[in-house]
Amino acid sequence: MKVAHVRERNAPAGTPWRLAVARDAQAGRWLDLEEARQGLVVEDPRRVHNSALFRQPVTTLDDHLARGMRVEALAEIVDGYAAAGEDDEAILPITDLRFGPPILRPPSLRDFYAFERHVKTMWERRGGTVPEAWYRLPIFYFGNVSEIRGPGDPVWLPQGSEELDYELEVGALVDTPAIDLEPDRADEAIGGYLILNDWSARDLQREETTVRLGPAKGKDFATTIGPWLVTPDELADARAGEAYALQMTAYVNGLETSHGAWSSAQFSFGEMLARASADVHLRAGDLIGSGTVGTGCLLEVKDEVLKRYLQPGDTVTLAIERLGTLTTPIVERPSGGTARGARPS
Repeated sequence: MKVAHVRERNAPAGTPWRLAVARDAQAGRWLDLEEARQGLVVEDPRRVHNSALFRQPVTTLDDHLARGMRVEALAEIVDGYAAAGEDDEAILPITDLRFGPPILRPPSLRDFYAFERHVKTMWERRGGTVPEAWYRLPIFYFGNVSEIRGPGDPVWLPQGSEELDYELEVGALVDTPAIDLEPDRADEAIGGYLILNDWSARDLQREETTVRLGPAKGKDFATTIGPWLVTPDELADARAGEAYALQMTAYVNGLETSHGAWSSAQFSFGEMLARASADVHLRAGDLIGSGTVGTGCLLEVKDEVLKRYLQPGDTVTLAIERLGTLTTPIVERPSGGTARGARPS
């Protein structure tokens, strides 16, 4: 399944997101899960008694997970629903929709550092070599979940920065509570995958890392995810060992600037989740980032392709096979400290 939060493009600001699943991806048709749930209950009222999924309205994925259900449980609605013709109100054409973050309020974000080419480049720029520990331990930092963006939401340079950069990553959504997972089975806790853009202010980050505590203001101003969540079964035929043979590409203003492969990761999501869950509880809704694929940021490639960092007026598009495309406009920083007011709700 492809699962997304949607609303009509012309909906008033503040209109609640609705949870939808791609009914026919090629035709651009999505199924409104609450409309479908109501229709199925009318068709057979016994569903309310036989399945917890039908007892309450389907609102957001966050609410669905909070009720103790996994992403795959939504298939019960999708598989059971038969569209009632072209005028069926549960069927939504993609041309009428705006997409939001696939998870609206993740409890946490752990961002890993799993691609050797990117890690090597970062260390070489500091005049060093990759620490031996990196090859043994999946390393991560905690990101800021208060500034999650969705498809089309603008991003701007944070205060004091002139070096805005994108980072092309795979994201995974944990959809069940877990602790002390084993690497060979930990990815069973994943409800789906999405594209993740871990934005960086390179000048702020460069100064902060001299203290060796970890990223702070160079990273915490925005993370963009989307455009939808893709369940693992949709990727099964692309499995390559512990990863997936899927290409990852970035574009700035239509110019290809980065290209890599998910399968080049040093660590699997199973290994990352095992590390993340050691002695601590993962919660449904937690996000895991893979780290930047090799060449997947301007810090690595700008001198060869763009000759500069991002600036207002640019458009950044990240694409991962099977996961879709995630586009972000870069805008001027809102004046007067009203940055939040400029972000679409």
